[in-house]
Amino acid sequence: MSDTDVLFQPFRLKGLSLPNRVVMAPMTRSKSPGQIPNDTVAAYYRARAEGGTGLILTEGTSPEHRSASNDVNVPAFFGEESLKGWAQVLKEVKAAGGHSMPQLWHQGIVRHAGSGPYPDAKSMGPSGLSKPGKQVAEPMTDSEIADVIAGFAKSAFYAKALGFDGVEIHGAHGYIIDEFFWEGTNQRGDGYGGSIEKRANFAAEVTRAVRKTVGEDFPILLRFSQWKQQDFAARLATSPAELERFLKPLIDAGVDCFHCSTRRFWEPEFPETGSDMNLAGWTKKLSGKPTITVGSVSLDADFITAFRAASAQTTGIGRLLEMLARGDFDLVAVGRALIVNPDWPNKVRAGHFDQLKPYTPEALATLI
Repeated sequence: MSDTDVLFQPFRLKGLSLPNRVVMAPMTRSKSPGQIPNDTVAAYYRARAEGGTGLILTEGTSPEHRSASNDVNVPAFFGEESLKGWAQVLKEVKAAGGHSMPQLWHQGIVRHAGSGPYPDAKSMGPSGLSKPGKQVAEPMTDSEIADVIAGFAKSAFYAKALGFDGVEIHGAHGYIIDEFFWEGTNQRGDGYGGSIEKRANFAAEVTRAVRKTVGEDFPILLRFSQWKQQDFAARLATSPAELERFLKPLIDAGVDCFHCSTRRFWEPEFPETGSDMNLAGWTKKLSGKPTITVGSVSLDADFITAFRAASAQTTGIGRLLEMLARGDFDLVAVGRALIVNPDWPNKVRAGHFDQLKPYTPEALATLI
């Protein structure tokens, strides 16, 4: 058994059988004019399926809500033409033997008013705070909250109807769901604000609404993060006990797998405990649910410093394999390395690490 074999063991999530533990991380490319994924997008995802990726999470897509996106080139997951485009993407991925789930991404209050495909739509967040202390809108009303929840559920229904293998809810990085999670942007005094459990209620309601539309067997993933684009040092939970309190409402609502977003997968989440487990490790331990780790896999610089503006060199994955082998997490999301190496899994499995290309920001703008 080679060192990398642990990465290529099959994995089952509800009724979904994956051939290995490699996941393509969601990465925005803004390559879908008019919010419609085209043949180039389909070829992009097919290349990653052919390259050996076990599960492809699509780039963030807009759920059915007019203020979800600030970019007319970010694909929507609603509307006849956009859904036709996604049907073609899925056809190509399946033809290559792959599996895929769309990520549903509502930007919330960080979407600048007047931007995106529906510039007249109102940008919104739980308290109208784009970051701590910066009020840019009024708090969301109950009816606005209900409309956003319904939008997530509708798009999840479309995903199942098209034949996707599950759905991921984007609850990370300071966007709308994370704006409810984070005390810095959630100052509500109702059932959606206050304690860490109450701040998780919006995501729990989104999850329950999605579950109602897709049924029990359709996997639901939730991506969350401690850090925010508004504050890289922000934390939802400062201890394992707080993290456990945060996770419980989400587990009860029906999340099947947590995608734990970190900038560097190897960093301990709670070093003061003496444990070297990362966020995915702690989440699995406390929730009992499968987890996905992510963050600079096989690269030497995180995506904050090396995405659109800087390069990142290749590194080994020995530490990653150790953590996976001891059961810290179940799946590994690979991002920028899959942009420049669509066959990253096949090369890693064959031990051809010397053939892996370093990441350059120019690669993000091209189909490789």
